[in-house]
Amino acid sequence: MQQLGAKRSRTRRWLLRWPRALPLAIFSLISLITLVSIYAIELGQAQRDMTQLSARATAITAALERRANASSAYLRAGAALLATMEDVPADDFRRFVSELRLDADYRGAEGIGWAPVVRPDEVAEYNAFAARTGPVPFTLYPQPRGDAPFSAPVTYLQPDTERNRRALGFDMYSEPVRRAAMDEAWRTSRPTASEKIVLLQEGGEEAPGFLIYMPVFASSPEGRVLRGFIYSPFNADAFLQNALELEDAGAFGVRLYDGNPGEATLLASTLLDDGPVLREVRHTVTIANNPSVLVLSARGQTALTGLSMVTLLFGLLVAMLLMLLLRMLIQQAQEDEASLQRFEEQASIRNTLTRELNHRVKNTLANVLSIIALTRRRATSLEEFATGLDGRIRALSATHDLLTQSDWGATPLGAVVRAELLPYTFGEDQKVEMAGPELDLAPNDALSLGLAVHELATNAAKYGALSTPEGKVTVTWRALADNLVQVEWCERGGPPVPQERGRGFGTDLIERIVAHELRHPVELDFDPAGVRCVLRIPVRQRGEFAIRAGKANTPQS
Repeated sequence: MQQLGAKRSRTRRWLLRWPRALPLAIFSLISLITLVSIYAIELGQAQRDMTQLSARATAITAALERRANASSAYLRAGAALLATMEDVPADDFRRFVSELRLDADYRGAEGIGWAPVVRPDEVAEYNAFAARTGPVPFTLYPQPRGDAPFSAPVTYLQPDTERNRRALGFDMYSEPVRRAAMDEAWRTSRPTASEKIVLLQEGGEEAPGFLIYMPVFASSPEGRVLRGFIYSPFNADAFLQNALELEDAGAFGVRLYDGNPGEATLLASTLLDDGPVLREVRHTVTIANNPSVLVLSARGQTALTGLSMVTLLFGLLVAMLLMLLLRMLIQQAQEDEASLQRFEEQASIRNTLTRELNHRVKNTLANVLSIIALTRRRATSLEEFATGLDGRIRALSATHDLLTQSDWGATPLGAVVRAELLPYTFGEDQKVEMAGPELDLAPNDALSLGLAVHELATNAAKYGALSTPEGKVTVTWRALADNLVQVEWCERGGPPVPQERGRGFGTDLIERIVAHELRHPVELDFDPAGVRCVLRIPVRQRGEFAIRAGKANTPQS
């Protein structure tokens, strides 16, 4: 239990020491945890998306390569067939291509063509052959310039369409990109794709494409002799779309480049235009011995996923609830602390009140004992003793009433004087005059002043100015300093004061008890014209005697 209490005390001290920082710290911590969770969710989602993107890119790459491999296989078969023939008649080539195209997978290509090797001394013979054999008359172009060992004009291109007829007669070996591909195919004896070109079939439109060449050789005593090339032209966009029929790109954008990605090497694309590129992967695609690059990209808005949004809202809700709960705990701790301080203050007040009451009761009982002793010493009869004792006790009671009304705090000096002289200030013949500023006395000093005024008034009523109609008593007081006030009692108009007299109780009470309590000597003058008494009373600061120094409605003196 002690450990639990100590732990709670430490927690309360933390709450009270940082009442604003702790809620903000809790809110910041929960927010940080929420952000880290969102980051982890988004990172995991990004990794899943990248895996999906990479898998889709792999599938599309495989579809493209299958299309290219199928075309290469057909070209190999055609090259094998043509190598066995001395001549390549148009009808036989048409029949061969029609048989190949029975395969429905051979889509995406413009067809299959034949380009024989025509050496410079064979150009005229070739033009005569082209004029009588082709579907339309054509000649080899451009004319050979003598810088190439041979020409490779397009002689057959099936299927026979208006689009394909645009390429008839063109010397493909005269164009550097096509020549490079043909030389590589000649060197390797394998189907080889060219780099990015624009097919003659496009009629001048900027539609990128490429060609796949397969060399055809003839056997001779000198070895293999190049007879020509069987080839397939491809529109890049149609080639890509045909591959995507096998492997759908889904919500991803696809770009196919001839070599390194760039605007100049872009062959075909199916881009989505609904946002910036968020992620992309690149795969190398080998199309007939020519490396290309496939770029698959995911586009969209950079918004949080649904799970991240739920996590964010939940985290903010938890953070605000915890901050509110902590704020309530801090408020409760502050209220508990204020209550404990009030309890401690009240306990301190009770202890102080008990000590103060004990002290004052002792002082009062000591005064009562002194009054009894002096009254008994001076009294000549029991009735005189009882009467004197009764009056003096009543004087203490009247002053006690004033102190009780002020919670034993500061008591006005004028109120003490008026309370003791109240029996002598009624009626038409006013015999008492009082004047002085507003000053407050400490409780013990007020009791002593009350006793002194009572004795003076009793003596004046028996023997002095208050015993005759012509007599008058004047009580005045003034401040001698910030911490000292002087009270003067003066009787006039009463019977002459006898100079030969015994020492009475009142004299002893004033000169001994009162002077001792006030800590200042008392001037008591029995002038024949009337008694004069001067009392000097200390004016103490409230903190020296107040039980509850914090009372706001009590003035300090």
